[in-house]
Order: sequence, then C-alpha cells, then structure tokens
Amino acid sequence: MSDLKYQRILLKLSGESLMGDQKFGITSTMLNHYAQQIKELVNMGVEVCVVIGGGNIFRGIQAEGTGIEGVTGDYMGMLATVINGLALQGALEGAGVYTRLMTALKMENVAEPYIRRRAIRHLEKKRVVICAAGTGNPYFTTDSAAALRAREIGADVILKGTRVDGIYTADPEKDPSAVKFVHLTFTKVISLGLQVMDMTAFTLCQEDDMPIIVFDINDPENLRRIVAGESVGTLVKG
Repeated sequence: MSDLKYQRILLKLSGESLMGDQKFGITSTMLNHYAQQIKELVNMGVEVCVVIGGGNIFRGIQAEGTGIEGVTGDYMGMLATVINGLALQGALEGAGVYTRLMTALKMENVAEPYIRRRAIRHLEKKRVVICAAGTGNPYFTTDSAAALRAREIGADVILKGTRVDGIYTADPEKDPSAVKFVHLTFTKVISLGLQVMDMTAFTLCQEDDMPIIVFDINDPENLRRIVAGESVGTLVKG
C-alpha cells in the first residue's frame, strides 16, 4: 500500500449516475461499471467507503407541489438511497467483493446501523462500506453526508464522480469555451461561486482541509489513476 497516494477514500456517487441512458431507475450496465472499478481499488489495497445518492428514484425537492411535506420528502429521498445501496452491494458481491451496507436510519433487516467505529473496523478488514440514508436528518444532502462520513472515518480524500472531467469556469456541456481548473483552493471556489458541493458539505471539508477531487466517473481508468497519485480531474485543497 506504500505506493498508493490515497489509502482510504470516500467515493461519492450520485443516484443519477446509476441511470445510464435511462431517465430514472437503475441499469445493470452502470452497476457493473462501478462494481468493477471499486473491485480494482480493493485489489490494490485501497480502503473504500461509498456514499450514494437517490436522485434516480426520488429527491426530497420533488415533494414540492405534490402536497407532501418537505421533511417527509427528504425521508423518502433517504429511503431511495437505501435502494441504490442495496443494488450496489449486490453488484459488488456478485463481483466477489466483501461489503457492508450501513444506514443512518435504522432498518436492521436489510442493513447495519451506521456506527463510526464499526465502519472503520470494516474498512480495516478490507470490506467496502456503503453508506446510505444520508445523515439520517432532513435538510441535509448526500454531499453533506459524504463530507461528514469522510471526516468521521479519517478518509484521505473525497472523490466525487461526475459526468465531466473536473471543475470548469462554466458548464462544459453547455459552454464549449469553458476552461477546466486543475487545482483550486477552498477560498477560490467560494470567490468564484463554483458549485462543487452544497455549502454545508463544502464548509465541513474546508474546516478539516479535506481534499476533494472532482473527476469523470465514466472513464474506467480514473479511480485507479487517482489513488496511484496521477493528476486526474480537479483537486480542491488548501
């Protein structure tokens, strides 16, 4: 493990990343895509914790206009992340990777309750820990859950997988003149108004100087290259 730059990582996956070309739901193609990448990291000796979103099934903000109370909508979104967590767990174990699904909301029939020391012990035993149900509280996003869990488990870095290969001056899918940043400080991100994470999550990372790497998750080589120390995507630090 001495040749790895990052030995314990927090991988943040959005629920939308599981949709593939669909407009909602989960595709086996994307599940297997992530399972194989995570398996490669485990084989390299990396300790992997995954925080997964639920936007492919339900987002709390969807409750607006439906008559569903906002807090209830947030809890519905948390449950959606558990569905995704179970799906990812199934794909990983199908690939021969030992996992533990841990939830911030108690549901012992399908997952372990999240307990910090237990999560760390699973990581030390080379099990992939999948954290679902966000922080277990309404009003907080899964980005906030990722920042919180990363600090709790002592992760070396947060890896945020997206559809583009880093942070740009504008949305590169809409503005072809957008320029990519290779490195940014927390202060620079705030001054430029760049949307890396929501402000609660970003502040948690800034307080602990937790590095964040935003990268293209669709490239199957990127995770391996990042933990090996190569410059991939955009690094936010310091």
